[in-house]
Amino acid sequence: MKKFSFLLVLSLLLFTACKKDHVDATNTKTLQSSINDMTSSLSTIKQIKFNEALYILKTFGVEADGDVEELKALGKLIDGKKVPEILTLADEVAQKNGIEWASTSPPSLGEMNIFGDDKAKETDANDVKASSLSIVTRPTGDDGTGAPTAIQIVPRLVDAAGNPVSFTGAGLEATLEVFSNGVKLATAKNLMQDNNFKGFNLKFSSIPAAKVVDSKIDITVSVKTTAKTFKMSKIGLDVNAAALKVPTAPKTDSTAVNQDPNAVIDPNNPTATPTTPTDPNATTTSPATPKQPTADPKNTVSKFLSNVSSQNLKAAYDTSSNPSWGSYESFSNPTSGFGSVKNVSVKNITTNATNVGGASVNATYDVTDKNGKTTSLKVTFGLKNVNGDWKISSYKINP
Repeated sequence: MKKFSFLLVLSLLLFTACKKDHVDATNTKTLQSSINDMTSSLSTIKQIKFNEALYILKTFGVEADGDVEELKALGKLIDGKKVPEILTLADEVAQKNGIEWASTSPPSLGEMNIFGDDKAKETDANDVKASSLSIVTRPTGDDGTGAPTAIQIVPRLVDAAGNPVSFTGAGLEATLEVFSNGVKLATAKNLMQDNNFKGFNLKFSSIPAAKVVDSKIDITVSVKTTAKTFKMSKIGLDVNAAALKVPTAPKTDSTAVNQDPNAVIDPNNPTATPTTPTDPNATTTSPATPKQPTADPKNTVSKFLSNVSSQNLKAAYDTSSNPSWGSYESFSNPTSGFGSVKNVSVKNITTNATNVGGASVNATYDVTDKNGKTTSLKVTFGLKNVNGDWKISSYKINP
């Protein structure tokens, strides 16, 4: 009998020793098993807060589509972490997303289970009885001209008569999706803990201007209760086009010297100008004298700036031979290239230096982008002689 008792105690010790105290995200099965092990060692209140923390991280701490992918992403995020580390991480995510939750506060999100057990329980605060979802939108902010800079989007769960239903202590997942012309532009999530939910503050500066058609967006809000997911959309909401996100036009400094790939660098004098090897069997010929341009190089710069201002970007690109600007598509990109320029106001253009092969031109001008922001620039344009025509070959912005 003593031997049997000893073996029983030993088996219990071995079982306890096998329990994991950290997350094992090798696969979904080991993830769930390790989390169950970690949960079983906690007090009842700590178990609830730990489950809430996992829910916060799965919902707001990772970027993925669908429960399965969210679970995989969560596993990668918390792999190897222990309970205190997971609670701390959840606090950081909640604070970053403006969620009123803390690992040290009392349980507040109802019954949370990241593995998808959505069966209603007697005390399930997320089993909110409602008939539908309503949305109220209102412009907020001021860009200085009286135009808004954002939209406040407030969803409410309502009964059959359209009256808001009363609930508290829930942790309903609320999701906002933003579209324009059928293309999804943004997604945001938050927790709806009661029907006084503040909703979403959609800043126009977070929406790319290049993807908004006719200065209008569509929105869809969904709220997930235990038994049902409610959805509501609003179509054709006006946005302030001047406040939309427009990347700053690139400031290119092309001072690097293009080097012949066949050039040879002297290892004893690496700072010396590389030399290009010559073919001993080649016939030596005198280089032809380049055709001297007759026009002033500043005319090319003036033409370039004028075409950029009028958004005749093909003509502007044709006045250049600058490898740093890349292809025409890159040069004219509406978000990262000269396509983002609305207007150029030239103050001064002067020719700095000129010879048969090249020239230097200084220009001072103001650039206004499509977001209405104006920047004053002092630029030195380098030009080279291409068959008797001046072409812009470098572009340096001076302090």
